[in-house]
Amino acid sequence: MVDQLIEKTAPAVKFGGRARKGGRTRERIMDIAEESMLHKGFSATSIEELVEAAGITKSGFFYHFKDKNDLARAIVSRFVERDTAILDELSARARALSDDPLQSFLIFMKLFAEMMDDLPGLHPGCLAAAITYQDRVFDAEVRHLNRLAVAGWRSRFHAWLCEIAALYEPRIPVDLEDMADHFNVVVDGGIITSRAMEDKSIIGRQARLMHDHVKLLFGGR
Repeated sequence: MVDQLIEKTAPAVKFGGRARKGGRTRERIMDIAEESMLHKGFSATSIEELVEAAGITKSGFFYHFKDKNDLARAIVSRFVERDTAILDELSARARALSDDPLQSFLIFMKLFAEMMDDLPGLHPGCLAAAITYQDRVFDAEVRHLNRLAVAGWRSRFHAWLCEIAALYEPRIPVDLEDMADHFNVVVDGGIITSRAMEDKSIIGRQARLMHDHVKLLFGGR
């Protein structure tokens, strides 16, 4: 294991510039492919198209990815890391402003809404939703990674809502796991509605409605 690790890292140390350039090329391929997946679907995105758009050879593509599903796995992994980092940052800011789990959750929802308001244009779309709609064109590992992403969002918000429910009894009976899923429902539904109506403000407005829903449910002031 140690020898394999040295073998893998040695080229990057010896040829640092080349490794950085290779990393940029890999990211560019992923950027192009992700945009194409969101706008016209994965099956309609060809390797030839990606090669031309990235300005590389076909062998250059296969240097970075074994095949299209390998590319999809990399894109999903990056998406999850990026999404997790954003939610971690917003959660940390919210919790720093209040030790009360309900108040910090409400602050989080406001921060999220403001972030959506600040988007320069319509949201490009949710990768998890795109993969779900096109699940038959992806291999089992890509579908598994996608399920893990959605389960991760559920787990994150379920834990937070459990903290709230331990201090504030809900005014009406509620399944906290279903409530946790509501965040994803609001975001993906907001993306679809905002794109259909060509109104980027819809996602932020929907996030504020969820803020109010949680506030009323747990009797926050």
